[in-house]
Amino acid sequence: MNKSNILYLPLKKKWFNMIVSGIKKEEYREINDYWTKRLVETEGNLIDGFTFKDFDYIEFTLGYPAADNTDARARFKFAGIEKAAGRLEWGAEPGKTYYVIKIGERINIES
Repeated sequence: MNKSNILYLPLKKKWFNMIVSGIKKEEYREINDYWTKRLVETEGNLIDGFTFKDFDYIEFTLGYPAADNTDARARFKFAGIEKAAGRLEWGAEPGKTYYVIKIGERINIES
């Protein structure tokens, strides 16, 4: 089996539960050097434009669980990234632009 390209994102309990229950459909990350390195392709000489990295899946964790704690892990199909404002009820601050990570359908985590 091919190794999947997975974006791992640890979350606090409130956001983890909202995502697992299907209420929250996107996750927000600050636009800063750390997240730019993780989410944006750096190939070539990008000045005005940029391309987001492509992942197969997003795996959300409740904090930093042990590797065998499947109750604290949830994997979803990766549905893309954009720069946009987020929804206040999903944790975004008013008037702020984020990397918005789109969450696809939930899938089973293979052992």
